[in-house]
Amino acid sequence: MPAWLPRFVRPRLLKEQGIVGMNARNARYIAAWNARRFYPRVDDKLQTKQLALDAGLAVPELYGVVRTHRQIRDVRTQLPTYTDGFVIKPAHGAAGDGILVIEGWRGDRPRRAGGRAMELSELDDHMSNILSGMYSLGGRPDVAMIEQRVRFSSIFDSVSYRGVPDIRTVVYRGYPVMAMMRLPTQDSDGKANLHQGAVGTGIDLGSGRTIGGVRYNKPCREHPDSEQSIVGLQIPGWEQLMELAAGCYELSQMGYLGVDVVIDADRGPLILELNARPGLAIQIANGEGLDHRITAVEAHMVARETEMPAERARWAAEVFARPENTQPDEPEAPATATNPA
Repeated sequence: MPAWLPRFVRPRLLKEQGIVGMNARNARYIAAWNARRFYPRVDDKLQTKQLALDAGLAVPELYGVVRTHRQIRDVRTQLPTYTDGFVIKPAHGAAGDGILVIEGWRGDRPRRAGGRAMELSELDDHMSNILSGMYSLGGRPDVAMIEQRVRFSSIFDSVSYRGVPDIRTVVYRGYPVMAMMRLPTQDSDGKANLHQGAVGTGIDLGSGRTIGGVRYNKPCREHPDSEQSIVGLQIPGWEQLMELAAGCYELSQMGYLGVDVVIDADRGPLILELNARPGLAIQIANGEGLDHRITAVEAHMVARETEMPAERARWAAEVFARPENTQPDEPEAPATATNPA
């Protein structure tokens, strides 16, 4: 248990700080606003990408899709044409499992993130494992997607271990309400997954600057591997990112949504995937509970007719901006509980 976390937290304190627990999230937000018929729009990454393309939202380029074992050999012969690398991932994977990042080539052999060269037969095996359902939810047969490798902005070089950092934004009924950047570490094996040891750093919605963060549920201010500060980093293309996140409401038809975006050095913010069940550690990273912000959105919507994504993003950036004198200091970690009602 973290040193700053008391062994018992009074429910009144949780309510005062606006902390949303898992029961409240599941009942008041996910069950109330996320209709089951729309889950395939976010659980199937291939469907998510097609919907985003149809809506004109920016996503990493899709190079190909492998649906059968017979297609593996044909697709593999095309891979050397992607000289800047590529990514192979399952359409129904979770927690980053099954994602293989190829950074380039060493002669006729693909080179993984970290520099290790692979045999082409290893790519065949990996795609075959994806098709068999090794990485999919419930072990169901899956399809393999081959995508553009994102070349992330160099501003994150000193605070990311090998992998690509991403930005998770929680969107409530079309309005961005909270965001954090997830930074890969050695413990997380280069994946931007908090459960595996990545760092989550809160972001001021008004400025797009990081404000300190959390790792293993403990507040932190530095990246554990590089010991570089994670406070005060400016996210490139922040206004565009906020508008992208807001636009995913129409795309998904879900009222409580996690939008994961990566920053490509050339193309700017790109939608990576959507999540119908975004976790709650984002509250610790931001030092603030979600409930007060969600209440503000509901009050705003009472007096408003339908707003476009850009309008919703601007409103959220203005209303949820942190005061100037609190930037870029690390927020105090809020009181929290594992599963408050």
